[in-house]
Amino acid sequence: MDFQEFVDHIEPMTCVISVEKFSDGSYGNIRLVAGNKAYVDSIENPDNVSSNQMLNNKFVPNSPYENYIPKDLNFEAAIYSCALMKKPFHTYIHPERYSFWIDMYMMPLASPDPNVGYCTYTQEFTMEKNSERMSNISADISSAVLKTSLKLKGAKDFANTMDEVLSDIREICSADRCCILLTDYKERKCSVLCQSIAPELDIIPMEEHIANDFDDFFDVVDTWQGTIAGSTCLIIKNESDMNVLKERNPLWHTSLKKADVDSLVLFPLEYNDEILGYIWAVNFNTENATNIKEVLELTTHLIASEIANYQLVDRLRIMGTVDMLTGVYNRNAMNNRVDWFIRSSDKKPETFGIIFADLNGLKQKNDNEGHGAGDRLLKAAAAVLEDVFYDGEIYRAGGDEFMIIDCEAEESDLEARVEKLRRDSEDPENISFALGCYFDSGEGDIRKAMRAADERMYKDKERYYALFPDRKRK
Repeated sequence: MDFQEFVDHIEPMTCVISVEKFSDGSYGNIRLVAGNKAYVDSIENPDNVSSNQMLNNKFVPNSPYENYIPKDLNFEAAIYSCALMKKPFHTYIHPERYSFWIDMYMMPLASPDPNVGYCTYTQEFTMEKNSERMSNISADISSAVLKTSLKLKGAKDFANTMDEVLSDIREICSADRCCILLTDYKERKCSVLCQSIAPELDIIPMEEHIANDFDDFFDVVDTWQGTIAGSTCLIIKNESDMNVLKERNPLWHTSLKKADVDSLVLFPLEYNDEILGYIWAVNFNTENATNIKEVLELTTHLIASEIANYQLVDRLRIMGTVDMLTGVYNRNAMNNRVDWFIRSSDKKPETFGIIFADLNGLKQKNDNEGHGAGDRLLKAAAAVLEDVFYDGEIYRAGGDEFMIIDCEAEESDLEARVEKLRRDSEDPENISFALGCYFDSGEGDIRKAMRAADERMYKDKERYYALFPDRKRK
């Protein structure tokens, strides 16, 4: 067949690709045999959206595909499936290395040589994600994605829902383990959101594996983007793929082999061009790799969106309940908690203590050293209170005033802590508080407790300034 003549009769960007087949079922070089004008322009024409993102801007027939894009195991798997296994292939993806989405189609071609397979590769670019193209999927994949979508959208308990979704994905993959890891690149931290382990396996939880086998697991996670190498995901199906991983990332390869990982699928969870985390499955059914990839390409978009929404709500909750300067609860949270004590039908603590702590010397600090110094004093004061009332709820009630609700400590213990803090406050080298404490031993009237603690705090302030008149606020 004259492949050049063949592709010249196709209008969309199309080329013919060949792949060598070895007797053991593995494959060798993958080459771009011929391309029509539209395809060659996508490489050579500087005005084409993809041209400036190619490794080489001169199309040479029968060149290895790696001359134009980095080695991509997912691309190779699709070519192998189509050219050698004679299975048509379609996907719509956004590889990280490109600024556009690619709608790609592959069709197997007859080959005169049993040791070489051929297929067509047709592509179309879209600058924005096209939902209609994403939904052009098989019934099985559509069913799996719809199931995930319904669970996520009907979620009332985020953690339990994510557990269910991940368990479904592990079953689809027939994997030993699936895990979702959240990442914070600014803080260089990561945490396990959820995991699913095959019930017949005795595998330690991922948190233990991370804690026991790594000094800082984020150092490994930080290499994953480079290892994916601009593709949409990383799929390791066999020893040949594992050797590619060994070349790219020897440190991670070593840790995977140590953990008896023979196959792996890893997808980044991206939302608005930000990586929120990763989802992966290990020791999965490699014979079903193509379907698994298609399912995860779609479900990861849904999962990432749900995680982003959850994190946004969590940030808003924190902003609404946490004092941004000191890190303790704010007045809004305090009012809500007091209202709960008054109005809620939930069972209340049998006993509780209320402590008011007014920070001495804040005005002088602000006047003499500036508000930056005053802010540092407030943060230090909050830290002292968190240390002393470690089992209590600490609120910043106002500018220099804090309130603590302690439902755990006994009355004698609470009074001893307050008294020690009061004595420490008399040392000019220490952070100083005026303190008032009231212990409710069964009445359950938080308003009475707050009034009494507040009155005692003001009496303590008068006592303090009587002892140290030179420190009196002016």
